[in-house]
Amino acid sequence: MKISFYVLSESKAQDFLGFICQLTQTALNKSAQSLLILIEDETLLANLDTALWAQEPTSFIPHQCLSDNDNKSTSDRGTDDSNIATSEVLAPVLLGNHMPADFNGIVLNTTTRPVNDFMAATNNSKPSRILELIRPDATSTQEGRNKYKAYQQLGYDLTHFKV
Repeated sequence: MKISFYVLSESKAQDFLGFICQLTQTALNKSAQSLLILIEDETLLANLDTALWAQEPTSFIPHQCLSDNDNKSTSDRGTDDSNIATSEVLAPVLLGNHMPADFNGIVLNTTTRPVNDFMAATNNSKPSRILELIRPDATSTQEGRNKYKAYQQLGYDLTHFKV
């Protein structure tokens, strides 16, 4: 698996939502795969949801927010009507705090944890690529180093870009 770390400059970190939207659009332009943006911060999730609809004055990035119920088994929900499988998702971009079962697209990780933590909680999820965002503060830098080491121990192909 290929993992790219994007080490953000101060100016990019100040426009964090804008950078996520830009990277999302770039990933969509370069691949036909779905993209999952992992977000554990509810405020960031709500702000990104709004930003993706208004990224450009004349366009938007179609997306769908996953609810916590999407991560539960069908028996926990009672009906199949709300069951969401990656093959049924219409939007090319998903936003959520978990990885849907059988997800095999690109993951843009904004969380403090490596994507493997999210993969362990799902069935058959094997992302094709992971994009990690590292802000220029001490906490984010340390979390990024921890994720880098975790991925390195698993033998993943790692690259990093200063943006």
